[in-house]
Amino acid sequence: MSDNTDLAIIILAAGQGTRMRSALPKVLHPIGGRTLLGHVLHTAQQLPASVVRVVVRHERDRIVQALEDIPGVEVVDQDEVPGTGRAVQLAVDGLPGDFDGDVLVLSGDVPLLETDTLASLLEEHRAAAVEATLLSATLDDPAGYGRVIRDADGSVARIVEDKDASDDEAAVAEINAGVYVFRAASLRESLARVGTANAQGEVYLTDVVRLLRESGRQVAARAAADARIALGVNDRVQLAEAAAILNARIVRRWQREGVTVQDPATTWIDDTATLAQDVTILPNTHILGATTIAEGATVGPDTSLLDCEVGEGASVRRTDATLAVIGAGATVGPFAYLRAGAELAAGAKVGTYVEVKNSQIGEGSKVPHLSYVGDTTIGRGVNLGAGAITANYDDITKHRTEIGDEVHTGSHNVFVAPVRIGAGAKTGAGAVIRKDVPAGALALSVAPQRNVEGWVDKNRAGTAAAEAAERARSAEKAADGAQEQDDH
Repeated sequence: MSDNTDLAIIILAAGQGTRMRSALPKVLHPIGGRTLLGHVLHTAQQLPASVVRVVVRHERDRIVQALEDIPGVEVVDQDEVPGTGRAVQLAVDGLPGDFDGDVLVLSGDVPLLETDTLASLLEEHRAAAVEATLLSATLDDPAGYGRVIRDADGSVARIVEDKDASDDEAAVAEINAGVYVFRAASLRESLARVGTANAQGEVYLTDVVRLLRESGRQVAARAAADARIALGVNDRVQLAEAAAILNARIVRRWQREGVTVQDPATTWIDDTATLAQDVTILPNTHILGATTIAEGATVGPDTSLLDCEVGEGASVRRTDATLAVIGAGATVGPFAYLRAGAELAAGAKVGTYVEVKNSQIGEGSKVPHLSYVGDTTIGRGVNLGAGAITANYDDITKHRTEIGDEVHTGSHNVFVAPVRIGAGAKTGAGAVIRKDVPAGALALSVAPQRNVEGWVDKNRAGTAAAEAAERARSAEKAADGAQEQDDH
């Protein structure tokens, strides 16, 4: 392909998208880890272009904000004149006056396009030396799409929008995918001649094709090998369909890279995630955002990871985790919840019904059962007993708990932060730890047990509990009487 001085890319993202029935702009709806527009931009930026321009209008500020973190993108504001032709005209007007290369026009709501398809379209356009080349596809149900109308010899004659199509034209199955390559000079000249005599009263970009043909210039159409890549998103049904197609593509890609996906139908992997060879993904698992999973790790079943890092050989089962780091050989779950800032060192364990937030769990340390660990630093070789709670919040400020190496705690401990447990220390069952524990010490908080006899009879007379207590006492008396007779 030629160098980037020969190509400018224009992405149309000005439409309102009323059929989405959403407060969120259509092109900002997410699938596969990116917005619809984000997918189009990601694909476009793999091509050698001198400029990428995005045309905006509806919910302009929200879309521009979403573009702020994407380098090399220029924003073009569409004016009050409606239509795709006007949007492209404004974007082309902003190109350098001496630009005489090719203009690639994409739609911000067609997220399934791949870079190879666009590169091939450009190459064929340049090899044929035509004024315009469009991408088409053949659909079983072309309703809603513009139709590609060909002459008797098979050449492209024009594009007819769905609302302007006659019955015969509407029966045509070849649709316009909304992807075009134009010679810049021909595009400028033709756009200046496009009017608004159509059902929508808009400046149609598709009219450029008709005008070029009427002036005797050639227009080519390349049919997509897989029609699904040309599918646009106009409502929630199509959004879900596009998401499923994209996800199936992503899952297949990772399978070919050496990842075992046991049940592709229930596995969702964002395009932004990274998986290593010999990773195993079990059913009902979502790998989302910028999650990375190292070689030999097993994730799932019934697991959701968002922006997480999973180390080599780790195991994560029935877990919900966000912004967590899981070290090599660590085990998580089942039924664990890792919140932002949870970090497990190599060989650490977070077990059943455990929640961890903004805490570091040291090498080989275990939080096996029914615990909450928040704002805590845990050293290596630690074992927290079942039901441990780090009480990190005093209703005003979050405080930290520090637990040293090789600490073993009893069941049902509460650590009232800020507090520090020294290395090698022990705590008794049921202890509430309010003061620092020295290294190697045993911490207890034990009060003598006091039994108040007859409390239920006095305070809960007539209840089922009082009746059960009376039956138990009577049975004890009868048993004592029988024992006395045996003794005699």
